Amino acid sequence: MSELLPAPLSLFQGYGVEIEYMVVDRETREIRSIVDTLLDDLEKNPDASTRTENNPYGSVEWSNELVAHVAEAKCAEPEPSLSGWLEPLNSSVDHVNALLAPHNACLMPSAAHPWMNPAKDPKLWPHEYHEIYAEYDRIFGCNTHGWTNLQSVHLNLPFSGKEEFGRLHAAIRLVLPLIPALAASSPYLDGRWTGLLDARMQYYRYNSMAIPNMTGDLIPEAVFTPEEYQTDILEPIYAQSAPLDPTGILHDEWANARGAIARFDRNAIEIRVTDSQECPLADLAVCFAVAGAVRLLTEERFAPLETQKNWSVARLYRLFFDAVRGADLAPVLDPEYASLFGLNNKHASFGEIWASLLDRPELQSPLFRPWFDLFRERGPLARRMVERAGLTPSRSDLHGICDELCACLAEKTFFV
Repeated sequence: MSELLPAPLSLFQGYGVEIEYMVVDRETREIRSIVDTLLDDLEKNPDASTRTENNPYGSVEWSNELVAHVAEAKCAEPEPSLSGWLEPLNSSVDHVNALLAPHNACLMPSAAHPWMNPAKDPKLWPHEYHEIYAEYDRIFGCNTHGWTNLQSVHLNLPFSGKEEFGRLHAAIRLVLPLIPALAASSPYLDGRWTGLLDARMQYYRYNSMAIPNMTGDLIPEAVFTPEEYQTDILEPIYAQSAPLDPTGILHDEWANARGAIARFDRNAIEIRVTDSQECPLADLAVCFAVAGAVRLLTEERFAPLETQKNWSVARLYRLFFDAVRGADLAPVLDPEYASLFGLNNKHASFGEIWASLLDRPELQSPLFRPWFDLFRERGPLARRMVERAGLTPSRSDLHGICDELCACLAEKTFFV
């Protein structure tokens, strides 16, 4: 008799988080392509928080990504609360840094390395699943910032059944433009100020142009049933990729590269546009705020579901990239958008929308309040980085930022 699968979680009954980190040299802060060695060391030396074959009870799993200098920490199973995952995540990060120390390396947080050369510095992952990465490289050419120099946080929110999927997808589409305002942490690339606070997303939106349907216009289309999603989003991706992918490696729902993607294989929607922050507390605070905003919309606190469904990709796309440029201080140029979140201010900024949301009782958290207060006073991490290094940073200035980021992760402090 086959084993019964567990029932899917309903809305906000669990959370899945994935956080990407760079591995860098402890002195030079250049990237180090040694994540394979790290994963081998983890298997031989697991700690209580880290799930491996030798320790099946840990709540944090580590894995590789496209390039060999990026390691990802993720929930081994959906967590009932974001706050409850902080202690094991902190412990596991400490353990990984201890394993990297003999290699004169450490984890570095934030969404992009400020001077890495993507054309020559990174190495593609050469081990398990390398054929998928090689296919991506053959089709897209992965020697760009949009593929090899971006670290994000993915937040997975569950749904059970068609009605919950439609409600959750409608809400997430509307929250996406708010996220760069809260989480931007990638102002520098190629050793220079990019003019954007969330440059990662600027590069990300163009990285799949060989198969434009993969990313679309970043904001998911206004579809609210699994059947519509398959027909309007997934099938066009598969059809457009087929001539370039004759073996069908990309014929899977994870080939969808929009800012939020449905994962029907695990009954969740994965939000992918959040820049990594300077420490786990900051990452989980951002996830808590984003999940709270989504929840308020699913509960129709400010606008009925039918109104939420009416927002087009084009309107949300324009708002999203306004936030990519100016983050919290960017003006909301579509006056109806702020009203979706209960703010009747036709001249609001994205930061003012977040300030209003963070004041609501549903988003109160003693654990995350210090980060919320920092965001109110100093803005997202990218703004604080630019305050530190300026608009014409020297290599020494950027090296100092990297030193501070590594210290924040090791010491569990904010970048101030």
